Amino acid sequence: MKQIDRTETERIVSTYADTLLRLCFTYLGSVQDAEDIVQTVYLKLLVSEPEFQSPEHEKAWLIRTAVNACKDELRAFRRRAVPLEVIPEKTAPEIPASPVLDSVMALPEKYRGVIYLFYYEGYSIREIAGLLGRSETAVAAQLSRGRGKLRKMLGGQK
Repeated sequence: MKQIDRTETERIVSTYADTLLRLCFTYLGSVQDAEDIVQTVYLKLLVSEPEFQSPEHEKAWLIRTAVNACKDELRAFRRRAVPLEVIPEKTAPEIPASPVLDSVMALPEKYRGVIYLFYYEGYSIREIAGLLGRSETAVAAQLSRGRGKLRKMLGGQK
């Protein structure tokens, strides 16, 4: 077998890339799938290292390999294409409108998370620290700062 060198590979790619891409696109109807098949063809060329008698033989081999790869892809797609049953999407529970909740949601994430977990989910500072991978001191500080920001947002004192 002859070894295909880099310049030979570049010549083959520059000569046939557009032709193979257009051909594969006509079979598959997708540019991305066509590009994948063209790459597969070039990999087969590098692995099998066929000897060509003429430029026409080279072109015919590449086209035949591309067509076969496209047909294989189409067969595989048909096997994978199982009718999907429609599954209704679950909707999130309705959250009642509240100026306090709106203010909590407007806080920066580091405060919003700890306040939500503490007041709405009922977790302790120790539990929140474990959930978020932070120290209890950091959670307590964020909870305190978050409360202060909420007070200001809601028109409270301090």
